[in-house]
Amino acid sequence: MVNLGGATENDRKKIVITKDSKAFFHNNVDYCVGTGRMGLALTEEYQEELRLVQKEIGFKHIRGHGLFCDDMAIFQTYEEDGKVRVEYNYTYLDRVMDAYKKVGLRPFLELGFMPKKLASGSQTIFYWQGNTTPPKDYDMWCNMVHSLLRHLMGRYGEEEVIQWPIEVWNEPNLCGFWENADMQEYFKLFHRTFDAIKEVNPGFRVGGPAVCGGTDEKWIQAFMEYCHENHIPVDFVTRHHYTIDPPEYIGHYAYSELMKAEDGFANLKTTRDIIDSFPEYKGLQIHITEFNSSYTPQGVIHDTNLNAALIAQQLSRLGDVNESYSYWTFGDVFEEQGVPFTPFHGGFGLVANGCITKPTFWTFAFYKKLEESEANCVYKDDNIVVLKRANGDYLGVAWNIARKSTEQGKEKMLLEFTFPAEQEEYCFLTKTVDEETCNPLKVWHDMGEPANLSEEQTKLIRESSRPFVKTERKKQEDGNICVELPVNENGVVYFELNAGKVNQDRGYDYDRVVSLKA
Repeated sequence: MVNLGGATENDRKKIVITKDSKAFFHNNVDYCVGTGRMGLALTEEYQEELRLVQKEIGFKHIRGHGLFCDDMAIFQTYEEDGKVRVEYNYTYLDRVMDAYKKVGLRPFLELGFMPKKLASGSQTIFYWQGNTTPPKDYDMWCNMVHSLLRHLMGRYGEEEVIQWPIEVWNEPNLCGFWENADMQEYFKLFHRTFDAIKEVNPGFRVGGPAVCGGTDEKWIQAFMEYCHENHIPVDFVTRHHYTIDPPEYIGHYAYSELMKAEDGFANLKTTRDIIDSFPEYKGLQIHITEFNSSYTPQGVIHDTNLNAALIAQQLSRLGDVNESYSYWTFGDVFEEQGVPFTPFHGGFGLVANGCITKPTFWTFAFYKKLEESEANCVYKDDNIVVLKRANGDYLGVAWNIARKSTEQGKEKMLLEFTFPAEQEEYCFLTKTVDEETCNPLKVWHDMGEPANLSEEQTKLIRESSRPFVKTERKKQEDGNICVELPVNENGVVYFELNAGKVNQDRGYDYDRVVSLKA
């Protein structure tokens, strides 16, 4: 029996899997991941973090802001014969796209923000001053989109590039991201851009409106009505999903209370219901092109084990009504609010600066293992997902979102599984990420929270940021395999139950080896 310390009988959960057990689970964890603005892809640390993420997780698409921002230098003008003429420079774009291709990524193109020389106003957002006003000339905007896509198809091949989804702008329902949050002006931008893209190749998939919180229902409803009234065959709908209340800012950091998980999932279901109320759009794909717990790059929760457990819960259910869901972001090379002061600063990333994997990184790695298994889901609840392979083996992910502490100690949970046994012997493997086994934030804190890590400090924190691996042999009893899986506060555990007997070499006796005395 597992020692649960301060846990009570109420912390035990019995799970019985039968041969006929089934559950719905749409796992598209690796479809897309977010990134800082495109221009940051030209930096070495960005590329180092991206290689690490792709090696361990391996996303299919990547989406970020700033494709048309001035640091990418695409939109250029010059004077000739007394007229202002336009030309395009793809030098930096090609470097970025080549880098993505090298690590197996396809872009999920977000068209924005506005080049300064094409902008109708001066409003900008973020430290890097992305212009968020409409184009002063929609024909010039459409020509820029035409040229971009034709360039990409010429460089990477038409059949390849039309597989890249395209999203028109980012969060136009927020005044900072779209001047005055002007709905009708955004619909004009979307309509003109949609038509321009389809003129290049009707095979491109185009969607929007990429809205975020607060007014999302109003905007989704109006967007679908506009598409309906104007006979726009939109290919998918996009929105964002964050799960905190407005934060309190103290110094460089943001502290937030979590909203109830069910409220967030209910909001996502509302989007599904709105779309399905239009017969011609019923069943249309929804892509969540950004999600996380906090919506600020100073959200201290991002660096914690709690975030890993929260995201584990999200990943178990985001596929219920959505085609895909893109974590914002893969790495902490990110400068919306300026250059961060410390390696752990509440950044969005799965990876902290210095290529230090955060606990949430492993949540994604665990779910990717589930996806790769090609197994069928046999059980899912608020704490666990269990899959079964065709050969009878089992695997899954469990999490424990601890929302309070008890007088006896931190909350713990014990999962007691009963699996139907198809073989006599099994190996039970676990990989654990929790506050005791994989907590780089604590190591950094205990070091004294150094703002600039030495090479040795970086190495040590990296060593502390990997899951704890444990194995044990199990034998069937009465046709079942019984397994106990403890999950500590804010823990995420990946497990496998694999059939197979021990095949000993001649003369080798493991029990005798481990019983040797000095």
